[in-house]
Amino acid sequence: MTNSPSFQAAAWQRLKKNKGAVFGLMVIVVAALLAVFAYFIAPDPSPYANRIILEIGGEKPGFKQSFIKVKKDKDVAVTGFFKKLFSGREDVYYYVPITSFEKKGDSIIVQKFIDEGVSEPLAYHSRQTAPTPVITKKFLLGTDKYGRDILSRIVVGTRVSLSVGLITVIISLSIGLVLGSLAGYFRGRTDDIIMWFINVIWSIPTLLLVFAITLALGKGFWQVFIAVGLTMWVNVARLVRGQVLGVRELEYVEATRALGFSNIRTIVRHIWPNIMGPVMVIAASNFASAIVIEAGLSFLGVGVQPPQPSWGLMIKENYNFIITQNPMLALAPGFAIMLLVLAFNLLGNGLRDALNVRGKI
Repeated sequence: MTNSPSFQAAAWQRLKKNKGAVFGLMVIVVAALLAVFAYFIAPDPSPYANRIILEIGGEKPGFKQSFIKVKKDKDVAVTGFFKKLFSGREDVYYYVPITSFEKKGDSIIVQKFIDEGVSEPLAYHSRQTAPTPVITKKFLLGTDKYGRDILSRIVVGTRVSLSVGLITVIISLSIGLVLGSLAGYFRGRTDDIIMWFINVIWSIPTLLLVFAITLALGKGFWQVFIAVGLTMWVNVARLVRGQVLGVRELEYVEATRALGFSNIRTIVRHIWPNIMGPVMVIAASNFASAIVIEAGLSFLGVGVQPPQPSWGLMIKENYNFIITQNPMLALAPGFAIMLLVLAFNLLGNGLRDALNVRGKI
């Protein structure tokens, strides 16, 4: 006699058969790795990928440029592994774009690139430059109007999108689980009060509520997390309330009452584990919604503030290029948003099917 697989194992097997969900999961894993090791992967590891080289602003994908690396006037502190992991490494050298160079003794004579067909002769002593003074860089996705590498800013900007989604899900699940469980389990006046509050919040447009919270807390990185999180718990609370209403009369819940368990223990230890399927599905949906809302807020100027890279902020800074010579500057972060949101939606659909949320056998 063979043992039937556990519910978790069976759900995982069903999830693996869903190609869309597996694709979404793979995209999310890759995005998470990019977010964690952003400054080790990005071609520009400076803080916020904010290496400004105005002379090469607005260049197209695949653009190549030679640079001479000139030492900065100040001493730059050595950056350890963890500091680079979290906040990048300050550049030790200035990157000066050049069109040609020539070595003469201890000096290097270069033609500094100013604009198309315009250059300026400069001379540097070997002590002023890096051991390998001249390098050539290729910008796979081009540069923005400030000459910053678009690819690097997309990689570092992954942190903002995933962080907003994660914090939003934590906040929305915390509030939604507690209020929804109280409303569904105790019913009566408790249910009436909580549902009245939920309906009031539900009636306010999400973006309008986010604007109000953002303006009250101020613009910034953490403020966006809180503002988005405090607007997305309503869906969770309504779902949890319905689930708790459906299971509170089942035999295993009645057994906890007969054994004298406290209401809190009954809810946390016995009801929550049995309603996590639908909650995980709506959590994936909230994750995707949070990414879109954060991008919209940053595009409108009330989200993440420069120079910190955010995909929505990158679209705002470069959307004028869509109708001019280089649309990829705005389309690249747009594609990144689309791909990550699609990944979470596909994973949410896969979880719905794998966890039998619709009652499938």
